[in-house]
Parts: sequence; structure tokens; C-alpha cells
Amino acid sequence: MEFRIGDNVIHRIFGYGEITDVEERVINGTRMTCYVVKVNHDTIWVPADMPGRNSLRSPTPPKEFINTIKILTISPDSLDEDRVIRKKYLLDHLRDGQLTSICQVVRDLTHYKKIFKLNDQEKSILEQAIKSLLEEWSLSLEIPPEKAQKSLEEMLQT
Repeated sequence: MEFRIGDNVIHRIFGYGEITDVEERVINGTRMTCYVVKVNHDTIWVPADMPGRNSLRSPTPPKEFINTIKILTISPDSLDEDRVIRKKYLLDHLRDGQLTSICQVVRDLTHYKKIFKLNDQEKSILEQAIKSLLEEWSLSLEIPPEKAQKSLEEMLQT
């Protein structure tokens, strides 16, 4: 198994959490070992039997985090005019769950909304990406969420 009880993890959908236990569960008729992860005020079970394929990763170390968030300051990728293609691109990046992908979504949608009005799905995607980024920012660099928020805003204005 990749993680241990007490490890902090990042879930690609739910964000920051802590592994509180490891349990055997039956999922779709198959017995699996699952991580029990406390995320906010919820508990989720994530199959542990799929190394490299599960939806958990370790939080980004501080030095790597600082290097990765520089993505926020470089020119954004232009998003497709077709809302269906644009949505697929954004959701694929979010589902990837990697810090690089999350930074790209935040950067690209923030730039896009300066030119075009975001639809409700895009607003939701941007909110989720920002929430995830700020959570990890605060935890990785051990700073208050407000300071992470201010730094993010400054980086996105350059």
C-alpha cells in the first residue's frame, strides 16, 4: 500500500484529507482494501488496491509547489469557443487532480472570464479548482488560507 494511517493526502475531487483507517469493503461484488479518508466533515473510501491509479496523491512538497504555481503567471492557453469541448478540457484537467492541471484550469478560466462571461458550469469548475489550489497552497507552505488567497490574486494579475 502506498499510504499509511495518519498520512495527509489530496483527493482529486474532494481535496485535502487524512487517512484515518484501512478497511476491507465489498465494491461491486469484489472485496477490496480501501483507505478511509476524512475530507472536511465527510468520510470517503478509496480503493487502495490500484497503485498509481487511485484518486489520491501526496501533498506537493513546498519547493515543488513554489515552482509549479509559476504556471499561474505565464500566458494562458486559449480555451475552445465550443462550450462542450471547453467543458471536457476543463473537467479532464480537474479529474487529473495534479497540481499542474489545477493551476492551468485556474489560470485559463480566470483569463477567459476577463473576456467572456462564464456559464454556471465554468463558474463551478473555477470555484472547485481555486478551492483545491488554496487548500493545498495553505497546507504545503504552512500559511494561513487568507495569505494564500492574496498571493493567488496577485499572481493572476500579472
